[in-house]
Amino acid sequence: MSVRRLQQIIRSVATSDGAGVSLRRSLGQSQSARVDPFLMLDEFFSDNPDDYIAGFPSHPHRGFETVTYMLDGHMLHEDHLGNRGDLLPGGAQWMTAGRGIIHSEMPQQESGRMRGFQLWINLPAAEKMKPAHYRDIRPEEIPLADLPGGGEVRVIAGGIVVEGREIAGPVQGLSTEALYIDVHLPAGGHFAQTVAAGHSAFVYAYEGSLAIGPADEPRPLSAQDAGVLSAGERVEISATAGPARFLLLAARPLGEPVVQHGPFVMNTREEIEQAIADYRNDRLV
Repeated sequence: MSVRRLQQIIRSVATSDGAGVSLRRSLGQSQSARVDPFLMLDEFFSDNPDDYIAGFPSHPHRGFETVTYMLDGHMLHEDHLGNRGDLLPGGAQWMTAGRGIIHSEMPQQESGRMRGFQLWINLPAAEKMKPAHYRDIRPEEIPLADLPGGGEVRVIAGGIVVEGREIAGPVQGLSTEALYIDVHLPAGGHFAQTVAAGHSAFVYAYEGSLAIGPADEPRPLSAQDAGVLSAGERVEISATAGPARFLLLAARPLGEPVVQHGPFVMNTREEIEQAIADYRNDRLV
């Protein structure tokens, strides 16, 4: 079984989004910094309310899915469909923008730590104009499994096998067959898992340092960097120089043209222009 190697490192850059939320962007900082079908990954992390208090006021999306996963803090989601979701520590939201959704994500705290991630996953052309959908995922819905040799893993989407036991996340049945897991390793800990051959995959280290790849040729990945993995059937990741925490994401690539204009992701420039016109004329949704 071939082990995936670390073939590219995308270093995150400091930026801001929404009404001035400070964050670090790895995937999505440029058109070349994508891993089909993953379009963008942001990490927001601050103890200073000035970095997050303005939040993400009402704004539109079309043509892809957004996944917000919280580690610390409390955000409130509201959208034009009437959905209301409390994003609590350890919880997530999975929002399919489809033909259009207008939503907001606003902090429900005035002090303390706010920490989490937002991921954008592209939709295939055939699904870009389907009805919008929102799912609030409570912390207790996300399974937690202990790893052999120490550490633990939370499974948000897709599934993995731990010591012969299948662990399935709450999100299933996506056309991209997405895998989204959060892995915590002790110092010197090791994580190995099969990943569907032919699927794109990357690792985002958010605490500590990692060694990725086969034992005879591991490559280092530092915190707040995304590591794009080569083709293969298995990932092997170790924590070096202390404990480490990372996200592992994989999905079926779409192999379709990507044209993005801010919050709209379509396949052609004409479709983008239509999305802008629809939003301006209250026809987006």
